[in-house]
Amino acid sequence: MPTPPTASALYSQILDVVGGVEPRIAEAIRSELTDQRESLKLIASENYASLPVLMAMGTWMSDKYAEGTVGHRFYAGCQNVDTVEAVAAEHARELFGAEYAYVQPHSGIDANLVAYWSILHKRIESPTLDRLGAKTVNDLSESDWEDLRHEFNAQKVMGMSLDAGGHLTHGFRHNISGKMFQQHSYGTHADTGLIDYDALRASAKEFKPLIIVAGYSAYPRRVNFALMREIADEVGATLFVDMAHFAGLVAGKVFTGEENPIPYAHIVASTTHKSLRGPRGGFVLATKEYAESVDKGCPMVLGGPLSHVMAAKALAFAEARTADFQTYAAQVATNAKALAEGLLKRGVNLVSDGTDNHLVLLDVSSFGLTGRQAESALLDSGVVTNRNSVPRDPNGAWYTSGVRIGTPALTSRGFTESDFDVVADLITEVLKNTTPTSTPKGPSKAKYVIADGVADRVKNRAGELLDANPLYPGLEL
Repeated sequence: MPTPPTASALYSQILDVVGGVEPRIAEAIRSELTDQRESLKLIASENYASLPVLMAMGTWMSDKYAEGTVGHRFYAGCQNVDTVEAVAAEHARELFGAEYAYVQPHSGIDANLVAYWSILHKRIESPTLDRLGAKTVNDLSESDWEDLRHEFNAQKVMGMSLDAGGHLTHGFRHNISGKMFQQHSYGTHADTGLIDYDALRASAKEFKPLIIVAGYSAYPRRVNFALMREIADEVGATLFVDMAHFAGLVAGKVFTGEENPIPYAHIVASTTHKSLRGPRGGFVLATKEYAESVDKGCPMVLGGPLSHVMAAKALAFAEARTADFQTYAAQVATNAKALAEGLLKRGVNLVSDGTDNHLVLLDVSSFGLTGRQAESALLDSGVVTNRNSVPRDPNGAWYTSGVRIGTPALTSRGFTESDFDVVADLITEVLKNTTPTSTPKGPSKAKYVIADGVADRVKNRAGELLDANPLYPGLEL
């Protein structure tokens, strides 16, 4: 990502202005860039946005309220916001080949909530209003409204289990989705780590959900969305795909055919960062039949849209429509395979024995470590990852037995297959040289010790890779 010659002076001046109000904030911003430059960022859900995307967020578009939709706002003076939102939606539709795009969600969770409530509106509220001869819920009697609320709260959702790679927003009780719906999980084969579509189909026929959620946050393989739609149709369910993690691989034409969710899903929700390399935010894609319901996201679920972030989304979608982005997305997947192969040949256990997307899930129990110990030891060595559950994890969701790593961010810096083989070697060196320690109460799931010199040695070798692939080259603050 080349840096325009004027960017250094511009950012220096911006941070001088920020520092004039609160120096600690300016220093934290500078330190964040330094930290990101000096560490191997392997968190699968993180990336680096381009400077134009970052710059778009720091503008006076932030100062405008614009609740409503394009051409139909609840505030005056929104003509420029209308332009921003319309352009962002246009790029999103063209990028993904979708019939409808909604770019207001503030985050991935917000996008998922819009999707859920749009389905409830389409499948539950609208038929109820038609049956009762009412135009809106305001026309319902109190008893009718109580019945409608009961219908909302009596619906069922199926999503991938958390330990198999699903997400909290797919119906788990600590999340609002698990309080909205009765939830049933589907999982993976114990021997292969792949989705058990036969078991999913059987469970769907018995459970009869209103919604089947496809998508993941820690599943290292691709999904057959044609088969998921077939199962959904068999039980009369709406197929909702959460593609937050792999949106960049769809946009970059790495996932095509039955692995592309757009032709098969009724509704698709996503983030705009992660593999898509945009600002932190969300969006929703839908078929025409769900467009009107999704368009009610504000005020149904959302507050006023973040116009400055929608401007940045428009730029990110435009960037993703280029041939360069397709090259990048292909390299993300190629690098993930190289990383997986490098770990496997060094004796590291991987869930499903590899990957064919952008992430790799390590089972670190063979090293005698919990995911938390491994995550912390790697961080001490300049390798930034996150612990994650593995299927049927005995350590639960806090300590875990796994570590999730991904290739989008370092691929943005220019890393290739040979670099990721070195990364695999560094990860293995840390894991092999980290030992759990005990407390007076017995073995600890959190404490550990790294053999002398290992962390510094790994940092130095990582530094060579990072120096050869600089982040925002030419940007000096």
